[in-house]
Amino acid sequence: MEVFGFEKRIKNYSSYQKILLVGEGDFSFAVCLARAFGFAFNMVATSLDSRESLMVNYSKAMSNVKELESMGCIVLHEVDVHSMSRHPFLISVRFDRIIYNFPHAGYLHGSERNKLQIWFHQHLVRGFFENAREMLTGVGEIHVTHKTTFPFSEWKIVELAYMAGLYLVHEEQFLVWDYPGYENKRGAGMCDQTFPIGRSSTFKFARMLLLYRSTTSGFHLGATSSGTGSGWDTCPPMQLPFYA
Repeated sequence: MEVFGFEKRIKNYSSYQKILLVGEGDFSFAVCLARAFGFAFNMVATSLDSRESLMVNYSKAMSNVKELESMGCIVLHEVDVHSMSRHPFLISVRFDRIIYNFPHAGYLHGSERNKLQIWFHQHLVRGFFENAREMLTGVGEIHVTHKTTFPFSEWKIVELAYMAGLYLVHEEQFLVWDYPGYENKRGAGMCDQTFPIGRSSTFKFARMLLLYRSTTSGFHLGATSSGTGSGWDTCPPMQLPFYA
């Protein structure tokens, strides 16, 4: 990746990193990063929506997309997180950071407390993890920002990551004012509306690799990443009452 001048940072992200953003609503988070860096040649921003749908559903989406493209960002539409690792443009690209803010499967069964609704959310997130894992560089991380209060805590984000061969590097509180200009969007029929973020965290995950340790058991699954974390051996026990 070509580097433009000195490193610039915004919170967890650096102008030296190759960054993939998925599930963008109106692309305001991507714009926030691009403005902080002064360019977006290091970024790919994607959405499940078509370009036409963005024009209808989000009042600022197209102006944000135009700004991103003018700063060098690659913007891709109709990218499904369950198949993105096989996308023609993305299949051979690896990223230092993959970002998914407030994943949501849509309002399929009414209340967020509904067990089947939670299952659909879990299905979405696990499919994302399985794809994103294959798209990381050796020191890459997957960042998922998610509400931590009930019933969103029932999604069991950390356990879903574990099932996909990832481990938790770090969890930190998400504060929207750390990202000037970012506007979280509901999507799913109420696309251009914001929603209360409340207590939310950014969960940072890295890949687990098969490492050899000099023990009587021989090969042992261990954790590796760009930082310290809980690791395979201390990952929370599986508690997935709704996922099958």
